Amino acid sequence: MENSLTHANTSLRDSEFDIQLQNTDKYIETAQNVKLYVKDYGKGKPVILIHGWPLSNEMWEYQIEFLVQNNFRVIAYDRRGFGKSSQPWDGYDYDTLADDLSAIIDQLQLENVTLVGFSMGGGEVVRYFSRHGGKDVRKAALISSIIPFLAKTEDNPEGRPKEKGEATAAAIREDRIGFLENFGKTFFGVNIINKPLSTPLLEYYRNLCSVASPRATLKCAESLSNTDFRDELHTIKVPTLIIHGDDDKNVPIEVSSQKTAEAITNSTFIVYEGAPHGLFYTEKDRLNEDLLNFLNA
Repeated sequence: MENSLTHANTSLRDSEFDIQLQNTDKYIETAQNVKLYVKDYGKGKPVILIHGWPLSNEMWEYQIEFLVQNNFRVIAYDRRGFGKSSQPWDGYDYDTLADDLSAIIDQLQLENVTLVGFSMGGGEVVRYFSRHGGKDVRKAALISSIIPFLAKTEDNPEGRPKEKGEATAAAIREDRIGFLENFGKTFFGVNIINKPLSTPLLEYYRNLCSVASPRATLKCAESLSNTDFRDELHTIKVPTLIIHGDDDKNVPIEVSSQKTAEAITNSTFIVYEGAPHGLFYTEKDRLNEDLLNFLNA
């Protein structure tokens, strides 16, 4: 009898463990016929990691493990059109993307959240504050972010010329995978004398980008390039960490985080000297420590 009870208790524990494992990755329906793939690991205060363009949640590999080990609950999801999420034809504007984020927070019943947005993901962070009042968010982090406004206009002369965006779109339409190959080298600062990551790892990141919907890749490129967040920055009232590399060739620091840091009063601005855009890998140890210090502050 004792052996039977022991076996039953062990089976129950194994069953509970299996359920916990099953619940760590899930699909959350954020709109009709749109389901987002979500990873949900660890216990503690929740941190939502929002990936950059045109990657997926896997870009956060080194941050997820580190934060879970430091007693945080980490939620990383694939934006619609990317990774394992649904690939609808439309819905790649920031209003819709912020609504997707809101649905994840609501359905997971999260409170006291820290939002961490990388590159394009910084736009979702800002739009969540302006559109949803920053509901249930206690802190925010903007890493290599595209905000406040990348496009060149009369009142934003340092921005990116319209022709550059058009050339990017043309290159994606002509040979999307070839574009991603070249984009990845600039993204991580790879050149003749600098090779901060192995060739297989560079190819891995390219492959993550390649599974994105071609339509989502193009439309999100338009959104991140042309959306003006300057009048929304004042809606961020929570403590905000801003990190950017000063050798970022994709999103130059002068037109992005430097201006954001001036506009958000309650912010801490850290410049990584010599770092490229993809500092989540090239500066991963430093980034992890800076995120942890900010989360525990």
